[in-house]
Amino acid sequence: MLFTSLIRTIPHYPKQGIQFRDITTLLKDPIGFRIAIDELAKRYSDQKIEKVAGIEARGFIIGAALAYKLGVGFVPVRKPGKLPAETIGHDYALEYGSDRIEIHTDAISQGERILLVDDLIATGGTAEAAALLIQKLGGEIVECAFVIDLPDLGGTKRLAQNGLKSFSLCEFEGE
Repeated sequence: MLFTSLIRTIPHYPKQGIQFRDITTLLKDPIGFRIAIDELAKRYSDQKIEKVAGIEARGFIIGAALAYKLGVGFVPVRKPGKLPAETIGHDYALEYGSDRIEIHTDAISQGERILLVDDLIATGGTAEAAALLIQKLGGEIVECAFVIDLPDLGGTKRLAQNGLKSFSLCEFEGE
């Protein structure tokens, strides 16, 4: 399936010059959404994934559906102050500032095989931060999976430089 045809582009959002790739149009398409989850599940069905970790917010949608399909647990990676139990966090730089993500300290056990999921990889800062948290808890990241890769922004290369494999269902050139 050509996933790019189901993803809307919104010019100059959230700021001038950015081409925002909006997966809500893919999510509302029942066939496209099902095929996306099925494609990801097929890729990971024989890799002994123990949990899927999804990055807030659209990574929750893809990650939770994929965890269900794989028959494994789901771990939310959230913005600060959103998780109710004890957490660890990591601050990271964005193109236009900084941010922080957190994960429950009891979300992942030593040696668990984790699939990290988000809707899109751009510069890779958020995925890298999430991966560091998972590794700090003792998780082994099998791969980082995305619906969209923006290869011109270098996120996939950044993850690879940190020893992380990644996979995307589709890619868009440019920003």
